Amino acid sequence: MTKAAQKLLEQHFDIAFAAPDGIARLRELILTLAMQGQLVEQDPNDPPASELLKEIKAEKQRLLKAGEIKKSKALPPIKPEEVPYELPKGWEWVRLGEIGIINPRNDADDSAKAGFVPMPMIPTGYSETHQFEERPWSDIKKGYTHFANGDVGMAKITPCFENAKSCVFSDLPNGIGAGTTELHIFRNLFNSVVPRFLLYYLKNPRYISNSVSSMTGSAGQKRVPTPYFTEQQFPLPPLSEQHRIVARIDQLMARCDALETLRKQQEEKRLAVHAAAIRQLLDTPDGSAWDFIGQHFGELYTVKENVAELRKAILQLAVMGCLVPQNPNDPPASELLKEIKTEKQRLLKAGKIKKPKALPLIMPEEVPYELPEGWEWMRLGELGITQTGTTPPSKDLENYGDDIPFVGPGDIKNGCIDYSGKGLSKQGLLKGRLIDANSILMVCIGGSIGKHAVNEKDITCNQQINTLTPYSQIPVKYIYDVMAAGYFQDAVISQAGGSATPIINKQKWSGIPIPLPPLPEQHRIVVRLDQLMALCDTLEQQIDAATGKQTELLSAVMAQV
Repeated sequence: MTKAAQKLLEQHFDIAFAAPDGIARLRELILTLAMQGQLVEQDPNDPPASELLKEIKAEKQRLLKAGEIKKSKALPPIKPEEVPYELPKGWEWVRLGEIGIINPRNDADDSAKAGFVPMPMIPTGYSETHQFEERPWSDIKKGYTHFANGDVGMAKITPCFENAKSCVFSDLPNGIGAGTTELHIFRNLFNSVVPRFLLYYLKNPRYISNSVSSMTGSAGQKRVPTPYFTEQQFPLPPLSEQHRIVARIDQLMARCDALETLRKQQEEKRLAVHAAAIRQLLDTPDGSAWDFIGQHFGELYTVKENVAELRKAILQLAVMGCLVPQNPNDPPASELLKEIKTEKQRLLKAGKIKKPKALPLIMPEEVPYELPEGWEWMRLGELGITQTGTTPPSKDLENYGDDIPFVGPGDIKNGCIDYSGKGLSKQGLLKGRLIDANSILMVCIGGSIGKHAVNEKDITCNQQINTLTPYSQIPVKYIYDVMAAGYFQDAVISQAGGSATPIINKQKWSGIPIPLPPLPEQHRIVVRLDQLMALCDTLEQQIDAATGKQTELLSAVMAQV
């Protein structure tokens, strides 16, 4: 590596620190430079790798003659078109099977203690330390992969291979072990390679990504074939240079570790400070928390996690009556309830709705917080018509067509509805339930429970969705925003129970309390929420733009290196 490149690499650790995936990419760059002979200076006094190959050849002949190894199948020579890049002087391209033994077997007494290593005990990423269970050799010598101290093991099955599960085995009882069959083992029988140099080669994301296309097998069970591992091209430096490279990688990886620790500490501190400010804001919305957030706005909102928390706080302040000022001239919510009662009577008389089941009065212990003067707690089902969708039998094809959209839970995303899926025919509609436009649809089951949206057109939906069509006096957007608030989402989850598949039925959903402000204040809240949520959208866009620029800068610097 030239001194200029070394200086450039040193100077831009801070750029890697700033970029979202910068440290991971820096690690990859370090390993790539190492395997290209650009991480440390070459020493012309080092015996070249060609001498190592001569020694390997002589040692193979000796071991074959002594009967200690069997003659292996000759490996194909490396053709010029296979070489991915030019190596420094003194290095050689070799195949792994040329310089070691692939997937060897151990020979030990049955009574000897040995290390048993299942896949969970092999580290991922850049960690090297494995664990083991001590067992008698007789218990593990059959049906498992063999290895010994100094052997390099690499997971061969997906996703363990992609996660760089690999290690240099060490400190095994009696120096031997066995374990998961989903490993390829390299035994450094000829002492031609520093095991940790090979390990760094195998952990390089570039090696892993280049090898994925050669995996064989079915989805979820793909493996790196033994011939591919055996014939893997490997850049072999002089032995002394291998030691220098490993030492330099260790130094640089330690710096990456320190950067990751520092970044984690900074992120945790930023999140903790913001969380404290948000808590104070919710406890005393008119206090100093707003001032603190305003003074440190640029520092607090450089990560999307804080923007997400800000959204939650804004919604909670809105439903607590703390987002816009109250106007004593507004007619109280009790007047709105009288209008709703009149509309119900009109709809019942016209036969447009059935008489709803009376909902119980809200008890004091159900109220999550105190409301401002002029507000009222009402149950959700008192504010509109609630329904649950239904699915006509799919075996009757005539039920389905393009006449009216049919919405399932997967069609509700980010507050919007995807209408492009299958629809119902007019005949199917007779077996379904029509949901009028400007209703609120909420998923009531499974991992998507609580997701909701307002429909822009008349639709039908399946039985995993609860719907509310508010009475005309109430702005649908206000109820939609209330349903997004943390207290309402928490109520949905708590009412759904703790089973593996949470579900809240229409009755429980309809009974969740809703804070109802005077009608003019509802409109003011909706306008203010739209403004603040647009600000949050802008913040997230700015974060994306900033991280994009950091990534571009890092890419440019890495290209220079």
